[in-house]
Amino acid sequence: MKLRRNPGTAISLVLASHPLESLSIAAGVALAAAVSGRSLREVGLVLGTVLVGRITAGWLNDVADRERDAAAERSEKPLARDWLHAGTVTFAVACATCVLVPLSISNGTTAGIIHLVAVAVAWLYNTRIKLTALSWIPWAVSFGLYPSFLSYGGWGGGPHGGPATPVMTVLAALMGVGVHFLLALPDLVGDNHNGVKSLPVRVALRIGAPKLLIATTAYLVLVTAGLVVAGLTVGLYQ
Repeated sequence: MKLRRNPGTAISLVLASHPLESLSIAAGVALAAAVSGRSLREVGLVLGTVLVGRITAGWLNDVADRERDAAAERSEKPLARDWLHAGTVTFAVACATCVLVPLSISNGTTAGIIHLVAVAVAWLYNTRIKLTALSWIPWAVSFGLYPSFLSYGGWGGGPHGGPATPVMTVLAALMGVGVHFLLALPDLVGDNHNGVKSLPVRVALRIGAPKLLIATTAYLVLVTAGLVVAGLTVGLYQ
């Protein structure tokens, strides 16, 4: 979404939250909750919880990348265009976190703690690790925690459920790596120019961006198929 004029603080905050990415991930986890047999209100709670968590990660990502985005002339980035001050975004993260903590615990005490850890790991991606070949690790860990968030989840605080099956945890972690590569594809040139040597950039430099696109697409299709098969066979719960 490219705008010529400052759309205002509210819209700029929405744009800086990586809205499509955040909503897509939250919808995917909510769909998994629905397929696992959770009630409609619990599915809605999962959707809202994951969405708020991913929004905070998106905001911190734009704060961390504001200078690199400006150098790459990312016109869709409010911070890069000075439509938002970094302090405004970090304040929004603080406010959202005050909502996120009780919202997460509303899924059950254990599930809530697991989700907060997943969010913290997603925040960790916005440190120097994203500039290195280890950039995939926060994505793998964060996504890998979602099955446990669902398996221990319920309505209201207190204990619910049990551990997730290992195969679902591994497949979710692999999905996180694939999402990392998919989201990195549009920015490979700018990232390489700005000294970002993440794993997707390193792989693209070896095999080329077109081949990486094909490989990433095939990888995500296979992992998605694996999740469907695992869901129909071993299931979410141990």
